[in-house]
Amino acid sequence: MGLGRGSAMVLLLCFFVLYSEMAHAATYTVGGAGGWTFNTVGWPNGKRFRAGDTLVFNYNPSAHNVVLVNKAGYDGCKTPRGAKVYRSGKDQIRLARGQNYFICNFVGHCESGMKIFINAA
Repeated sequence: MGLGRGSAMVLLLCFFVLYSEMAHAATYTVGGAGGWTFNTVGWPNGKRFRAGDTLVFNYNPSAHNVVLVNKAGYDGCKTPRGAKVYRSGKDQIRLARGQNYFICNFVGHCESGMKIFINAA
């Protein structure tokens, strides 16, 4: 009987930890009311992001996209082979722990500040 109670306590503890992580996840609309557009490079400044938070990218899909890139892709405004490209205009992307880099790869857009870097704790 003691083993049953112990197992139930472990299961309950695991549920609490999982629920706690989900309860702390936040949702951010990239660029605020203006959405994902030019000069959003500074949008993350002053915000604290955590792994599991969701970024919502709102934009006109005929004019922009969102590409998850590595640091080299971000710095050089280049899309690495195999990069994930989002095109819906209402993309929701969960942040991974660590560095997260996003660009628009339409010609000239990244170079015009349509890129963000987020470090998620």
